[in-house]
Amino acid sequence: MRKVIAAINMTLDGFCDHTAIIPDEEIHAHYTDLLSTGGTILYGRITYQLMEFWRTLVENPSGEKSMDDFAVVMDKIPKIVFSHTLKKVDWDSAKLANQGLEEEVLALKQSRPASDGSGSKDILVGSRSLIMQLMKLNLIDEFQLCIHPVVAGSGLPLFESINNRTAFKLIKTKTFCSGALALYYRPTNEKNRSSADAV
Repeated sequence: MRKVIAAINMTLDGFCDHTAIIPDEEIHAHYTDLLSTGGTILYGRITYQLMEFWRTLVENPSGEKSMDDFAVVMDKIPKIVFSHTLKKVDWDSAKLANQGLEEEVLALKQSRPASDGSGSKDILVGSRSLIMQLMKLNLIDEFQLCIHPVVAGSGLPLFESINNRTAFKLIKTKTFCSGALALYYRPTNEKNRSSADAV
């Protein structure tokens, strides 16, 4: 069964704010590698429209190798967009979801490999809103949180409106020269223990 991986950048104080984070070559290369291993990436409308920027670099490369390489893999990876307002998307590698989030993800997890092998590769989730929804549905197999050494002071917290306790197991770390740190976590089955149980 395909694995669902939630991958997102965060500030040190826990906010998902792309304006507070300036990825360098090493970070771009990291995400290029991640996208290369994915078979599909899921976006909400806002993040999808932000990602459309990378189409311009495919048509007119920047000359910065790490950015141009990222643009190429971003252009190629199949994208499923969840939106109540978008009626269509015109990126060749993107399509609007035709089912609810839970139904779409369960179908993807159980899908048979396609001729290009994409059906056996990981399902990536790159939108904060979708990560929160899938976390509540217990459909995320792995979290890859890239923590940047920046305090934003305000913004949208990743774990907003999460009411239930969830424990995680740290399975890997990766340190970047910039001081950013990628933390790889797997949710455990340990949920909602009382404080007495924790003693």
